[in-house]
Amino acid sequence: MPLDLVTIRCLKDNYAYLLHGPAGTALIDAPEAAPILTELDARGWGLDLILLTHHHDDHIQGVPALVQATGAKVVGAGADSHRLPPLDIAVEADRDFDLLGETVQVIDVPGHTIGHVAFHLPESGMAFTADSLMAMGCGRLFEGTPDQMWQALSRLNALPGDTLICSGHDYCAGNGAFALSVDPDNPALHDRLEALQESRSPCAPAPLSLERATNPFLRVAELRDSLQMPDAPDAQVFAKLRRMKDEF
Repeated sequence: MPLDLVTIRCLKDNYAYLLHGPAGTALIDAPEAAPILTELDARGWGLDLILLTHHHDDHIQGVPALVQATGAKVVGAGADSHRLPPLDIAVEADRDFDLLGETVQVIDVPGHTIGHVAFHLPESGMAFTADSLMAMGCGRLFEGTPDQMWQALSRLNALPGDTLICSGHDYCAGNGAFALSVDPDNPALHDRLEALQESRSPCAPAPLSLERATNPFLRVAELRDSLQMPDAPDAQVFAKLRRMKDEF
């Protein structure tokens, strides 16, 4: 049976996620403690594990207060442990581990940061991608190269289409506007933006199939001609799109 998923808005535009099942509760990323503790209290849940995707403050700064309040163990990439809060469990890219009785695949997704990882739960059909693959976008390249990010997005794009992509921020207004500027004749994109205007629900998670249909960073093949790069490799088309988004 899939784990229960709860999306929590934090800070200005962050998302954190709770996973709950018979074996306990886990949190993916900890932007701030207060709204997470409020959600746990409202549901009568404890907190057993905190999974961290990358080292940026807006994903880890709630860890000390949450550990103090709940006794949760902290899980993160061992290769980036020098920039993360103290880890109780260090995981490696391309190695699986057990979470609440379910197998988790750790996917290496450098680009936004070098140590960034994503967590894929095949049984529950979820992937926690934070600031790599995002709703209608992808993260800025603060540490990695365009080629690294393109390879990271390609790894995520290889997951099943019904996988829920649980990303780290509500950047949907800006991402949607940029997507529309480079892909204006995309009916799926228009439908998604219209649905978001009519709903107060979070724009993440969203199925990977929807990202494939509306996210320009997964649509480089479809956008190659309009960008006047008919013979360019996918990674070069992606790099141009990312530069355009940075300047948008």
